[in-house]
Amino acid sequence: MIIRLCSTGELMVNICLNYDEETDRKKLFDHLLQQVPAITTLLYTINPKWNDSIYDLTPQVYFGKGFATEKLGEFEFKISAKSFFQTNTKQAEKLYTVTRDFAALTGKEIVYDLYCGTGSIGIFVSKLAKKIIGVEVIEEAIADARENAAINKISHAEFFSGDVIKICNDDFFELHGRPDVIITDPPRAGMHEKLVNKLLEIAAPKIVYVSCNTATQARDLGLLGAKYTIEKIQPVDMFPHTHHIECVVLLKIK
Repeated sequence: MIIRLCSTGELMVNICLNYDEETDRKKLFDHLLQQVPAITTLLYTINPKWNDSIYDLTPQVYFGKGFATEKLGEFEFKISAKSFFQTNTKQAEKLYTVTRDFAALTGKEIVYDLYCGTGSIGIFVSKLAKKIIGVEVIEEAIADARENAAINKISHAEFFSGDVIKICNDDFFELHGRPDVIITDPPRAGMHEKLVNKLLEIAAPKIVYVSCNTATQARDLGLLGAKYTIEKIQPVDMFPHTHHIECVVLLKIK
């Protein structure tokens, strides 16, 4: 069961089942909705695999609108069942504020937001940027990102679904401009070595690296050290009472 409780009061629940048996499924869901009337949208995902990943599966809406709405600072975000969004909203504001401060935007910069998810970081820093380009492999998240840009009336942000390594080529840069600042917020596994090499090839003046796993971040920073120096590091406690932190690092080209 995957739960998202938003600061807006909306509660999205996604029940993952190994197989589909309609009669039992309806009994379970109707009972859950009766017992927990706070649920604003209930989805289910049939996962016959021997793992807990749902990125390649399609959640079905049982009740409600099928997504949740969250607020982050002055911005509003639509979040689908498969879209990544920070779990601690109040601290996410702190995290994104540190990220925005490290980027030190003046209004003239083209910002590339890699692993952009629902576009939250790019949208959060957008008022200080000339243009936002977001890239994310999950198509549903990109659909949300585009909708979120529209909801927040941000016309200078564009979002693209696919592999950064394949998307960010010379033709793409000619069309959209080369990045002045790259913001990257990868999953716990960090960045693939091919992407690190791609960033070294792109050689943007500034990279702001946001990470939820300092071990893989340190590994990637070691590789980026071929062309970049570390200017600032700021941890943010996103998960109180655990040893987990988020960490923001500012890198500048040598």
